[in-house]
Amino acid sequence: MKISYNWLKQFVNSNWTPEQTGELLTDLGLEVEGIHNFQSVKGGLEDIVVGEVLTCIQHPNADRLKITTVNIGSGAPLQIVCGAPNVAAGQKVPVATIGSTLYTDEGEAWTIKKGKIRGEESHGMICAEDELGLGTSHEGILVLPDDITVGTLVAELYEVENDQVFEIGLTPNRADAMSHFGTARDLRAGLLQKDIQVELITPSVSAFRVDNRTLKIDVEVEDKELAPRYCGVTISGIKVGTSPAWLQNRLKAIGLTPKNNIVDVTNYVLHELGQPLHAFDANKIEGNKVVVKTLPKGTKFKTLDGIERELHEEDLMICDTTKPMCIAGVFGGENSGVTEHTTSIFLESAYFNPVSIRKSAKRHNLNTDASFRFERGVDPNITEYALKRAALLIQEVAGGNITSNLVDIYPKKIEDFQVRMSFVK
Repeated sequence: MKISYNWLKQFVNSNWTPEQTGELLTDLGLEVEGIHNFQSVKGGLEDIVVGEVLTCIQHPNADRLKITTVNIGSGAPLQIVCGAPNVAAGQKVPVATIGSTLYTDEGEAWTIKKGKIRGEESHGMICAEDELGLGTSHEGILVLPDDITVGTLVAELYEVENDQVFEIGLTPNRADAMSHFGTARDLRAGLLQKDIQVELITPSVSAFRVDNRTLKIDVEVEDKELAPRYCGVTISGIKVGTSPAWLQNRLKAIGLTPKNNIVDVTNYVLHELGQPLHAFDANKIEGNKVVVKTLPKGTKFKTLDGIERELHEEDLMICDTTKPMCIAGVFGGENSGVTEHTTSIFLESAYFNPVSIRKSAKRHNLNTDASFRFERGVDPNITEYALKRAALLIQEVAGGNITSNLVDIYPKKIEDFQVRMSFVK
């Protein structure tokens, strides 16, 4: 399990170093097997500065090259040969100066050196976004806004994040620690043992409210033994797109690839609180109804990976009135997921029977972050809180309104396990 130090500090804001924190977590039973550095941009954009192109003329010996002079805010302007078709005088651009290091897509480092290109000296490089690790475009150089001061470090413009990530060898009995919040609880307890008073900071969901009731999705749970608790709510008017940098950085730090703002939020809350969630495209839910049930053996179901699977009669499924949409707690279906065209979602948060999830995951050879947690047992009494947390984050990063009452089917409350002990002085 990977735990981000920066993310952990959102819950327990201590001044301990990552190394000290790692030692304490190990002492508490969360064995830290290693700590590695993470940079949201490889190399951290070190020594990349904002320059202004003063002049841009045709290279005398190459039709596709230009000779530029660039002011970088210190010393004399630099002569830089540039092959980008969009370079022009007056632009603010990112400049890699001599001695700075860039990285290939494979992570290999290479250093900018003084050189000659077709007989003309070049003292640096004007960069495209893919050369800096800021995107994938290589159609031309990255042109920066006109109001940025020459000489500014480009790292300051893109909020490059540096983090340390703990690799924790989590034992199967520590389901309570399968999240940043769970790890933070242990960390706070360890600090208190050392008479260090710190607060356990939990995200507020007090802002959650129903904006209107224009999209109601009914929910029926047929097998309450396999799904003791099931919550859901609809969110309408969302815009699916790229997540903000802070959200992408949190996911990248722990080895996840950002997908889109909706999926990223569900992954974020899973790793933040330990509660898996799933978002369905509401417009693909036939009959505006979700039914939680098992299906006959041999029923065909195509999962998100494009594989058609045969269901077992004990697989718990999330269905609508005509079709299965998701193997509960394990993997979503190909025809009900969020796409760039999605405008409304039904957001699910549930507690499923751990044994059932473990069998389904093993049966279909699917080991997901969700099944990993469900089969070990998530907290059944965090379900509603996690749903509200995710809904608020989705509104923050994708807009939209809460368009239904929060459904919470929880016929028999699972009481917290009580431990009694005596203290001997």
